[in-house]
Amino acid sequence: MVIHNSFNDFVLFLYVHMAHSDGESHDLEKGVILEKMSKLYPPESDYDKIFEDAVKAYDRVDKSKVTDLMRETFKHFDHVKFAQKYKIYTDMYDIINADGIVHTLETRALKELKQIIDIGTEKR
Repeated sequence: MVIHNSFNDFVLFLYVHMAHSDGESHDLEKGVILEKMSKLYPPESDYDKIFEDAVKAYDRVDKSKVTDLMRETFKHFDHVKFAQKYKIYTDMYDIINADGIVHTLETRALKELKQIIDIGTEKR
């Protein structure tokens, strides 16, 4: 199941997923995401609206299928280089550390993403 037409939209989905992986989203996590969005979207973009739309889209996704969605979407965007995928991983680390508390669920979600990125690399 691939629900994103652009890799940047998928990256934003991953950011939102990481911010919500512990069951709540902290304002500091949102701030980090909005800051990182400047590298995903043109400067004239309405980052707040794009973020809110991404959260609404994330909320509509069956959470039991998020791992499969991430795995399939990374396969779909197979032209994306490992370095770019790894940058996403480091961005996720910034997001979960934004509020100063790293929950076990956030650590698990980050580990899961790393495994998905590594699996994609092994197949090349």
